[in-house]
Formats: sequence, C-alpha cells, structure tokens
Amino acid sequence: MDKVFVQGLEVLTTIGVYEWEKGIRQKIRFDLEMGYDTKPAALGDDIGQALDYAALSRKVCAYAEQNHVELVETMAEHIAQLILAEFPVKSVRVRLTKPGAVPNAAGVGVEIERFARANGVS
Repeated sequence: MDKVFVQGLEVLTTIGVYEWEKGIRQKIRFDLEMGYDTKPAALGDDIGQALDYAALSRKVCAYAEQNHVELVETMAEHIAQLILAEFPVKSVRVRLTKPGAVPNAAGVGVEIERFARANGVS
C-alpha cells in the first residue's frame, strides 16, 4: 500500500492532566501517515485523484485547537478516527509528540495505527 504523509504538523492546544496545564496552550506535533492508493493520481498526473493533505492538515489542526483533552492517547485516537471518517484512506498512523513534557527529553507521546473497515471506520 502506498503511503501519504504529513510530518511535523504543529498545533497549540490545551492538553494535560495537571491543573496548571488546563489553563495554558501547549504545542503538540503530529506525524501522520495514511495508506492511500496514489497510482491513479500519478498515472493521470491528476490532483483530483490525490489525497488532499492540505485539507487533511487543516482539519487536524482545527480539531486539536478546538478540542481539549487530558491524554495524548485520547487526542491521537480522536485524530485517527477523524481522518478515517473524513478522508478516503485505508489506514492511518498517528504519532503525537508533546515536546518538553518530561525534563531532559525532547518530547514524549504515542504512536497508533488504525484501519478503515469496508463499512466504516475501526
């Protein structure tokens, strides 16, 4: 399966379990990889057949900015389900990094992979 990716998509949002985190916006970073058949777009040199990663990026940013959760696991799951529901992809891998969350670490986070079902999302 071909892969389309968006790397290093940064968003400011309210995320965290501690009270002090609930009153501030913090940067999170998404690395997204979608299973998508790129051959029709490539053969016809047709943007209409390509996955619109700009629209996908806008939706992810808007969702993350407007929806506040405590756990990076929750945000990653919501983003995976959003992409599967709104874009014609066969799979999605979401890597969410929260920079500076742990002293002496560049970032912490999760990586999940979800798959589309024939009759909906999984």
